[in-house]
Amino acid sequence: MVKSARKSGKWWAVVLVLAFLATAFLAACGKSGGSGSDGSNAGQQITLTFWNGFTGPDRPAYEAMVDEFMKAHPNIKVSMDIQPWDTLLAKLPSSLVSGNGPDIAAFNSNLIPQYAKAGNILPLDELYSSKGIDTSVLPESLVKQMQYDGKFYGAPANFATLMMYYNKDLFAAAGLDPEKPPATWDEWTEAILKLTKKDGGENQYGFVIADHATIPNWPILIWGGGGDIVSEDRKSSLLADPKTIEAVRKWSDLVIHHGISPVNLTGAEADKLFQTGKAAMEITGPWMTPGFTEAGLHYDVAPIPVGPGGPVTLADSVALVAGKDTKHKEAVFEFMKFWNSKEAQIKLSVQSGFPPARTDLADDPELAKNAFASKFATVAADARFYLGGLEKANQIDTDIFIPAIQAILNGQGSVEDVLQDADRKLNELLKGN
Repeated sequence: MVKSARKSGKWWAVVLVLAFLATAFLAACGKSGGSGSDGSNAGQQITLTFWNGFTGPDRPAYEAMVDEFMKAHPNIKVSMDIQPWDTLLAKLPSSLVSGNGPDIAAFNSNLIPQYAKAGNILPLDELYSSKGIDTSVLPESLVKQMQYDGKFYGAPANFATLMMYYNKDLFAAAGLDPEKPPATWDEWTEAILKLTKKDGGENQYGFVIADHATIPNWPILIWGGGGDIVSEDRKSSLLADPKTIEAVRKWSDLVIHHGISPVNLTGAEADKLFQTGKAAMEITGPWMTPGFTEAGLHYDVAPIPVGPGGPVTLADSVALVAGKDTKHKEAVFEFMKFWNSKEAQIKLSVQSGFPPARTDLADDPELAKNAFASKFATVAADARFYLGGLEKANQIDTDIFIPAIQAILNGQGSVEDVLQDADRKLNELLKGN
């Protein structure tokens, strides 16, 4: 009996050792890049790093999206690093080059060509399929914006249009109907001048126009006048086009000679003037609705008044991109797919006031929960991307366009001379684009 028991004990010991070795072998296979290494297996916990600049009033909406994703994917943790956009863009390129960048980054979609050409982000063509993101439900302009050189490199993090914000109390005080905002440039100019007041040291501005560190305002005014910054084929400058010059002359004259807006405003400074009741109107996007509403401001939004060039506004989109060295590509794709799903887009729109990035949700009754989301969606057909598809878009904006507008507003040259000089510089830069 004792001898038999000893034999039985040895047998079980062998079984246990073999079981342990098999388990270790399977675990090693998983760590070395098996099917679970991308986070697709529910049993394996992974962490995706996500860098973005959603620091504005709409930040809670994006945090809620990430929380929703993690609830639906308990095996994937998303570690967000939220920082100012300028800080993010200063450190992101070197981080990606060195292999220390994030799995996912968010930045303005105009930067896609720059990062794609440098090879710092992954192509996403696999993501755009019937099992991923369906291009047929995205605005055509947005589909183009997510590509570079015929390949997809970005997935929409959001889609925004810009509208004219106006203070209903200031309109009423000036004898203007707050339920009938201006619809044409003539009506707009008349209202702006009525709402511009100089009373000692306390000014009221009719229409504040940010010129740097902002979502672009001046391109909209140029488009509204029938002008443009670059030609449709993106090969030549239109800064010296007579319609561009005339549009810039009109609006710079209102700023310089009629004091409708301070000069050298950042976007944040323009927002502050509007939020504190010191400005009657401004142009910005849906991300400001939560902050203005929370501040108790009596305001509304309306389409940007129509000029000689017809109805137009600016389209903007932050893109989600995949860092070139991510070890979790499938999990990254799953995150992007979730973000652009019907359910997620509705929740993001309702919470942020952004129109959905999908065209198949315009009539969804859930959007009625946020009136602003529906209003911003109404101008999507008139929305254009500024310098979209140009690898040097950021350089054109910061080195040529913004300095030209600021030089004009600060009296450093005539509209014609400054824009003709900028036109020459832009044509030189476009030759190497």
